[in-house]
Amino acid sequence: MARDDWRLRVELEDEQHGPPLLERLGVVESEADELARELHSSRLAVTHNGDTVFVYAGTSLELERARTLIERELREIGAHATSLVTEHWLAKEERWDDEPAGPDYDEQLLASGYAPWEVRVHCADHGAAHELADRLESEGYGVVRRWRIVIAGCATREQASDLARRLHGEVEPGGDLVWESLRGHPFAVVGPV
Repeated sequence: MARDDWRLRVELEDEQHGPPLLERLGVVESEADELARELHSSRLAVTHNGDTVFVYAGTSLELERARTLIERELREIGAHATSLVTEHWLAKEERWDDEPAGPDYDEQLLASGYAPWEVRVHCADHGAAHELADRLESEGYGVVRRWRIVIAGCATREQASDLARRLHGEVEPGGDLVWESLRGHPFAVVGPV
């Protein structure tokens, strides 16, 4: 069975209810009760941060069972949760599904003034490189020319692939980690700096 990461975020109305709830969940030393035993046997993890308690599970079904028990415990201790939110971890995006998606890496590079993708073209001679650089700049590309080599920045991999096909160039990842001058050195370095 595939296991995912799920969590229940319990935001308590009053921080003073945190310790009694944590005690009942078995996080704080107390006499063993049904809830603590059940959470422990299901191998659920419980953490807290101020007035927020987090219960982690491997499946949504485990988490829903725990949610029912936690709601009952909250009623028994007279606590109110301002929210009980079931969250699923989105591994590819490295965030919980109820959190807003952040900008992707390409968008961050563009916002920083770097092209996330580059097309490198080796020209026949210096004059051809100069002419190609001028033409690409007039088309709106950010261009760097170094003797017979022209490098054009692109916003997406697709745009870079199209340009590389048109110019018989090579697509490379761009950004601040690929082309960066070292302090005190006039040479561009390919690779992490």
